[in-house]
Amino acid sequence: MDPWLIVGGAAALLTTFGFVPQVLKMYRTRAVEDISPLTFVQFMAGVSLWALYGAHIGDPIVLLANVVTLGTLVVAIALYLHLGRRQGGD
Repeated sequence: MDPWLIVGGAAALLTTFGFVPQVLKMYRTRAVEDISPLTFVQFMAGVSLWALYGAHIGDPIVLLANVVTLGTLVVAIALYLHLGRRQGGD
């Protein structure tokens, strides 16, 4: 197996699940006052472009990692909006 494929796969796993701890913390604490929604939106734009690039070059690792990351960020934004309403308009 190509060692660079392993490096790429490891990088994809680390970045793909990078926001999962934040989502879990938001869910557990029900608190979002210290969260920057702009960070999530900016990262969503970036991973969307990476996913398009991965599709264009036909790289399934780049494509899949960024599609999964985008899904995680959508959950994060939805949780932010839901909990922010409950906290009085964050």
